[in-house]
Amino acid sequence: MRMNLILAATLAVTPLLAKDNEPAKRLNAAAIVFSEIMAAPDQRIPQDLLDNAHCIVIVPELKTGAFLVGGKYGKGYVSCRPSSGIGWSAPATVRIEGGSVGFQIGGSQTDLILLVMNERGSDKLLSSQFTLGGEGSVAAGPVGRTATAGTDAFMRAEILSWSRSQGIFAGISLQGATLRQDLDDNATLYGKPLENRQIVTTPVRAPKAAKKLIDVLTKHSSRKQVSVSSASKQ
Repeated sequence: MRMNLILAATLAVTPLLAKDNEPAKRLNAAAIVFSEIMAAPDQRIPQDLLDNAHCIVIVPELKTGAFLVGGKYGKGYVSCRPSSGIGWSAPATVRIEGGSVGFQIGGSQTDLILLVMNERGSDKLLSSQFTLGGEGSVAAGPVGRTATAGTDAFMRAEILSWSRSQGIFAGISLQGATLRQDLDDNATLYGKPLENRQIVTTPVRAPKAAKKLIDVLTKHSSRKQVSVSSASKQ
């Protein structure tokens, strides 16, 4: 009888433990996605755009079916530059829901990356929720080592977006999707339901599970660069 009770308790707790581990596993997956994309010589986020980004959003392992209109896209993380422009903040969790990418993405899973290119875009991103292409302008991001002559044009967009599916990394026009903060996953990682703005704009201590993601972001872009257009306005 006692053994049956122990077994029943174990079976009841196991799903809860698995759920608690999901945000940490997703952090590791986000780090792997970003590392793999930046390791490709000619199929990567242009360095000049990454160096000038205010924030980055990484959503790993989205399911193909999730890209249908009204479907749930999945979960990921946002990290932003601190006021000093050096390094990256602790990651906060986001959910992407609804909307349409304008075409069906093939493959069993898809990875999504967004770069937020200005302060206005990052302010919208850190609200409780906002809609891409509605409240925040979004454009398909270029692929390659640099954006060269196209940088100024791309910098006019608040958000640049890319996807990777079946090994192909390319810019996509992600319109109508809603980004929301996920207070439940934040609570799992930080021990309390912190809001995304608090996590990325104050010196919140990042969980151990986030070390790999922060390290790889710092490796590929340790500090924010001041663009020529921004410097000219000062």
